[in-house]
Amino acid sequence: MPNWRILLLVFILTFIIPQIPMSHATAESHVNSYQPWDFILNTKTSEPRNKEMKVHFIDVGQGDSILIETPNGKNMLIDGGAPSKGKDVVRYLKKEGITTIDLVVSTHPDVDHVGGLAHVLEELNVKKVLDSGKLHTTEMYYDYINQIKKHNIPVELAQEGQKIELDPKIDIKVLNDYRFMKTNNQASLVLSVKYGSIDFLLMGDVEIDQEQYLLDRYNLRSEIVKVGHHGSDSSSSFEFLQKVDPEAAILTYGPNNEFGHPVDRVIENLQQVGSTIYSTAKSGNIVITTDGNTYDVKVSGKSYITTDSKSNPFVR
Repeated sequence: MPNWRILLLVFILTFIIPQIPMSHATAESHVNSYQPWDFILNTKTSEPRNKEMKVHFIDVGQGDSILIETPNGKNMLIDGGAPSKGKDVVRYLKKEGITTIDLVVSTHPDVDHVGGLAHVLEELNVKKVLDSGKLHTTEMYYDYINQIKKHNIPVELAQEGQKIELDPKIDIKVLNDYRFMKTNNQASLVLSVKYGSIDFLLMGDVEIDQEQYLLDRYNLRSEIVKVGHHGSDSSSSFEFLQKVDPEAAILTYGPNNEFGHPVDRVIENLQQVGSTIYSTAKSGNIVITTDGNTYDVKVSGKSYITTDSKSNPFVR
């Protein structure tokens, strides 16, 4: 005798489903709509939403510290600000629920980039370090190296063209590396980070010569750019920014800094290419969230945005 469940399924498919009127869902309602057979197969007709990636530009004053949370839950920290900011970086990470860093990237050994990493390496579980390979003779650089040795953290030296295998959902590539006779800034690692159709270009502290080098070799067009060298006069040529064509530009610097960052020329160049400008000095912590199709920017301070003013509200 046939199983009663099979008979019930045959009855539903033969007599019930054909009697159910089929309505045409609108584009807005399609995501939440069900077809009549969904209650049998227990499936939705819409594609699941992509997981999100978050990029945090941490306010460390005059310096850089960038946290990337990948769609599959990996954590990558790029630089750690000055030595005095190491505790602030660790506090920020722990507040975000992060105690393990899958990859720490040291773009170059300047004090306002590598200085705070010693405290990060001391306080958190760091699985690996990617370093520029540029050596330095300062005490804070020794502290950074000493923490790597103390905790037996694997170290890899970055190479131009290298793909960073962190999360299969995102593409991370090294575009600039250390070569003999390069200064600290010239040797600064430049990273491209791509998730879906959203591109980030993280310029470290490289200068105009390196910008031209990159333009000659890569398609740099990106939705978001971390402006090189804190908006100093040594970086961010108009030609470079025109080719990158960023929708959003992030400036990392401290208020009333002794270097005069950012300079008027950089602000004017960003305005000319139509970028929305955010700065850690004014906006505080800047967090960009993306699903690979769109992105959203949130700030902890006041969001200074300009695309057409001829004044420079970012200095002082």
